Amino acid sequence: MRIVCIGGGPAGLYFALLMKKARPDSTITVLERNRADDTFGFGVVFSDATLENLAEADLPSYQAITRQFTHWDDIDIQYRGQMLRSTGHGFSGLSRQTLLAILQERARGLGVDLHFEQEIPPDATLPGVDLLVVADGVNSALRTRFAAWFKPQIDERPNRFVWLGTTYPFDAFTFWFKESRDGLFMVHAYRYEEGRSTFIVECSADTFARAGLASGDEDATLAYCERLFAEELKGHRLLKNRSVWRQFPTVKNARWHHDRMVLLGDAAHTAHFSIGSGTKLAMEDAIALARALTERRTVPEALAAYEDERQKAVQSTQRAAQVSLSWFESAERYLGMEPLPFAFGLLSRSLRVTHENLKLRDPAFVAQVDARFAGLAERQSGCTISRTPRGEPPPPMFTPFKLRGLLLPNRVVVSPMCMYSAEEGTIDDWHLVHLGSRAMGGAGLVMTEMTDVSAEARITPGCAGIYTAEHARAFQRVVDFVHRHTPAKIGIQLGHAGRKGATRLMWEGMDQPLEGGKWPLLSASALPYFPHSDLPKEMDRADMDRVIADFTRATSLCVEAGFDLLELHLAHGYLLASFISPLTNRRTDAYGGAIAQRMRFPLEVFDAVRAAWPAERPMSARISAADWAPGGLEPDDAVAVARMLKEHGCDIVDVSSGQTVAEARPAFGRLYQVPFSDRVRHEVGIPTMAVGAISSWADVNSVLAAERADLCCLGRAHLYDPYWTRHAARDQGFPLPWPSQYMVAQDFSPR
Repeated sequence: MRIVCIGGGPAGLYFALLMKKARPDSTITVLERNRADDTFGFGVVFSDATLENLAEADLPSYQAITRQFTHWDDIDIQYRGQMLRSTGHGFSGLSRQTLLAILQERARGLGVDLHFEQEIPPDATLPGVDLLVVADGVNSALRTRFAAWFKPQIDERPNRFVWLGTTYPFDAFTFWFKESRDGLFMVHAYRYEEGRSTFIVECSADTFARAGLASGDEDATLAYCERLFAEELKGHRLLKNRSVWRQFPTVKNARWHHDRMVLLGDAAHTAHFSIGSGTKLAMEDAIALARALTERRTVPEALAAYEDERQKAVQSTQRAAQVSLSWFESAERYLGMEPLPFAFGLLSRSLRVTHENLKLRDPAFVAQVDARFAGLAERQSGCTISRTPRGEPPPPMFTPFKLRGLLLPNRVVVSPMCMYSAEEGTIDDWHLVHLGSRAMGGAGLVMTEMTDVSAEARITPGCAGIYTAEHARAFQRVVDFVHRHTPAKIGIQLGHAGRKGATRLMWEGMDQPLEGGKWPLLSASALPYFPHSDLPKEMDRADMDRVIADFTRATSLCVEAGFDLLELHLAHGYLLASFISPLTNRRTDAYGGAIAQRMRFPLEVFDAVRAAWPAERPMSARISAADWAPGGLEPDDAVAVARMLKEHGCDIVDVSSGQTVAEARPAFGRLYQVPFSDRVRHEVGIPTMAVGAISSWADVNSVLAAERADLCCLGRAHLYDPYWTRHAARDQGFPLPWPSQYMVAQDFSPR
């Protein structure tokens, strides 16, 4: 078998040596256009987990690497004049040049042919080659040549960064946050060998422009950065590294192989340097490709298996990297935070390191975070907070939270979840058991499903309503049970389906129009949800007045039923949301156009509801932070919407996204909507509820401790386990009181 690797970086070299080791009879050649000692970047980073993979793949190269690396367990964060340290992280730094030399030597020893300063034929015509491995980096010429097949997507991020070196002897992976007259500069630094450290400087595009760095050369960059960090560097110098300011390119490819060609490393994908994953991913690609080629009968089968395995792993890492780089792109938003939550937010920024994970690594650091959080909660709520039997502060999720006159016993919320089980809007025993059991299960706040303000406001014939006295009495039965038997509070979510109404029950066809028994639909504009959906009427002033009256009547009935909190549904493409999104609002009158005009009718409804709702009881609003469709709402719009709601007396914003249009393509993933809540909370200065694939108590504590939200909403987790909150308390050793009738179960441990 004849294999040619285009590119002599870590990906190409490591694959070549692994494949030669597995198939000694193969002819393997590496072609690199640069010199053997020519490389960009001073150091590379490996986690302890990555090193374990390398040890298993090739012990000699692993041993050579570990003899040269610098290991550390600590992360230092310098922010607002304080240096905070967290330990237990387990990373190693290594000179990139040393790594390449190790891999080159090992490859040669196994019989790989290495050719440097070798130009590659642009059409990739290499006769007699069974496999062409394209590992020529982020600017891959061959990937570009065959772009029609690979379909690369390259997203250049807005922040600027420059990769420097220094003689400063960092003894931990270090982040510096330095505010200057030009703006915020951030340093990612680590020592990779004795007397040498990597020193990456990053800033926003605005800061970069104010600093005038675009017009300077490498010497000007070094001079500026040495002046900026003179106090921190303590006389140490910065080192050149072809120091050109650049934007990080996030590379993705729809396909990774074509015929006899396969992409490897940065040619296939990139992940931001803030999670130190580039070299790791490249070498793990090499391991997977070599394994696939040895385990599969044919090259096509091997390439398909490699792509299937690695795409999933890389997509997961890229999601984490995307969240991490977004944190740095938005770092100026967090400059008002106190050092401890700022540091916790930085450490957990990728959403992979959780509160629980960090507690295992560094219990003392997390104890400080929890103690501070509990103290703030105690002052905010006016309550004395219970501690664990060991005298420790409670986990963040078990601290109280106050909104106006409402005191929630903890930060866990049961999300509104439609049951489609009402009769003509009237709820029954199903809802009593459904909502009552979740309240018994320990959640601090239980929300009803979206409850409609008129018969014509329903999504389906089975949706709950509150537009008659009978409806209010049915809900009062549930509210009374929750108040009498549990410490939980209960809220109602009011909504109007709009153009998404008159559809079948969820299990009969989600969002599909009814075949019979329909009712007329309203929307901001006369646009059907699906092409085959019923056409809604574009609302006129009379329609608006009638809908406002419906919401006002429903609010009065909610007061009679005794609800503690009222939430207005302004999301997911329903009636009020249809005014907010430009995808569903095509009006040319005073209720269409700019975001302030599109918010005009939803705010009229909000004001009417707020006026009818008791002043001591809080109101929330669920909003869509993104439509996940071209031309739709973006997070900037969510900030504007939340700001207007705050001005109108909204107490907390429930930040969701999507479901506005049928063609939306959300980027689903764990905690995928939490960054929206984070942004709204910090930029608007309003409490938020976070939603979106939150399922573990470790995630809840992480979101709260990092101040990304004030409450966390869980839906599917509570369907699976109505007692989710009690079980989370038991798992964390927190004494959440059980009902007297269930006291015998509080020490039960399932086997």
